[in-house]
Amino acid sequence: MSGETGGRAYPAHPLPGVLALVERDGRLLLVLRGREPDRGKWGLPGGLIELGESVTAAALRELAEETGVAAEAGRVVDVFDVIDRDGSGRVRYHFVLSVVLCHWREGEGEAGDDADAVAWVTPGQIDDPAWPCSVNVGRLARLIG
Repeated sequence: MSGETGGRAYPAHPLPGVLALVERDGRLLLVLRGREPDRGKWGLPGGLIELGESVTAAALRELAEETGVAAEAGRVVDVFDVIDRDGSGRVRYHFVLSVVLCHWREGEGEAGDDADAVAWVTPGQIDDPAWPCSVNVGRLARLIG
């Protein structure tokens, strides 16, 4: 019934995931989401935590897979739920996301894995309608500014 590889849609329980919050010279690293949820929107690199993997290790792995950027993991700066319901009220997606502050080490960023594009953006761009962002991106960007 999921209709999506990996069982992310209509899960039996919340799925734990991570987001990598990476700042470099006043710019934030964003990826253009290549799959649901939020396909076609800009967001932080991230994904699901694998069995036996720490939150920080998952953030660094997802960052490398989606962007090719290498970083050092810092602390968890936020944790929040993403819950999306379909037209009948059933939970289509439920992620519990830990946001890890990551300190850039190397790499300019190149789209990989499920990212369609990568960009280093200023806080002003995040608020620009020309850059459709996932709902929490602006709030999370202020955590590093």
